[in-house]
Amino acid sequence: MSENNIKIWTVSEINHLVKDFIESNLPYNIWLEGEISGLTNHNSGHVYFTLKDKNSQIRVTFFNGREQSLKLGLKQGSMVEALGKLSVYHPRGEYQFNAIKIRLKGIGDLHRKFEELKEKLQKEGLFDKERKKRIPLLPLRIGIVTSPDGAAIRDFLKVIKNRFPNLHIRIYPAAVQGEGAELQIAEGIRFFNKTAFPDVIIITRGGGSIEDLWAFNEESLARSIAESKIPVISAVGHEIDFTISDFVADLRAPTPTAAAEIVISKEEDFLIKIKELKHDAEMALKLKLEKSRSKLQELKANKIFSDPHSIIRDKQQNLDEINERLCNSIKNMIENKKQNLNLLIAKIAMLSPYKVLKRGYTILQKTDSSIVDNSSKTKPGEKLTAILAHGTLKLIVEKSEN
Repeated sequence: MSENNIKIWTVSEINHLVKDFIESNLPYNIWLEGEISGLTNHNSGHVYFTLKDKNSQIRVTFFNGREQSLKLGLKQGSMVEALGKLSVYHPRGEYQFNAIKIRLKGIGDLHRKFEELKEKLQKEGLFDKERKKRIPLLPLRIGIVTSPDGAAIRDFLKVIKNRFPNLHIRIYPAAVQGEGAELQIAEGIRFFNKTAFPDVIIITRGGGSIEDLWAFNEESLARSIAESKIPVISAVGHEIDFTISDFVADLRAPTPTAAAEIVISKEEDFLIKIKELKHDAEMALKLKLEKSRSKLQELKANKIFSDPHSIIRDKQQNLDEINERLCNSIKNMIENKKQNLNLLIAKIAMLSPYKVLKRGYTILQKTDSSIVDNSSKTKPGEKLTAILAHGTLKLIVEKSEN
């Protein structure tokens, strides 16, 4: 190949080539572990540091990871596990690791346990809004399950004292960190349910690492919260900390101080609210009274109250009219019946055989009361009775002719 045909590469082209090669051949996410060095939480929200082991190091970028970095407490020397992809920063020709998730080394199992339990309880419906109990507006008795020596209870009581000092508060002392702490907290919830003392239960502690807060991620405690007949508020850690207890509880407070502010409004706020309600009640009562007065005036103007006897007179007159109409109706009915009866009598009279007898006809009757309608039915010497229009004749047959 002649020198005229040799490909002359620019630095940018080489960097692009390497970048494309790395990203094409390693397109998937990988986990990378190491020790943090030179950590920078940039104001842009991005995090930059070097991840190293005994023999090598690699630059790491964590875009929009500042909040998670602060939550995890990342610092110089932190051992971490980072999930991401290999890439090349083209301007400097440096290959680097672009992280999308970081966790402290050694607590990866805790994170996995957290997510697994969260998914399990969510499927069971323990996080559903429908099962959440209502928090009382002004609980007069509060049960707190926490360490009596912790800063959380001091902060809580300070807020209560400033807002509403006359409340009855009981503290169930329990470990909030370490082995078996979740059992003590759960026992505190059961204790308050047995005594039925508080209107609301608060489980609380200050912030800490995931290991410090792990008692509030245990399944036994989560189920105790779900089984509580009394509303439970979870106030664990700082605002960025979330535990399983937060999801199961009837209400999550981001901090112990916030729990006190949520459960108890300022006394002045209640007094203002009471004043407003009193004003609304007075206005409603005045309106009701005015409507009643107006209704009374309408009733007073009604004829039944101004002249009650007139109502009776009207009813009596109406009754007389009804009685008169009824009597007339009965009379008419009787008269019609009489006319019908007379007509029927006349019809019957027209059909009577006595009408025929009056015209000179006679009915012949044998001794057995049978009627003679043919001479052949008689014989000489036989006795007959002749029925006339007026009276009868006794006859003896001398001779019968057809």
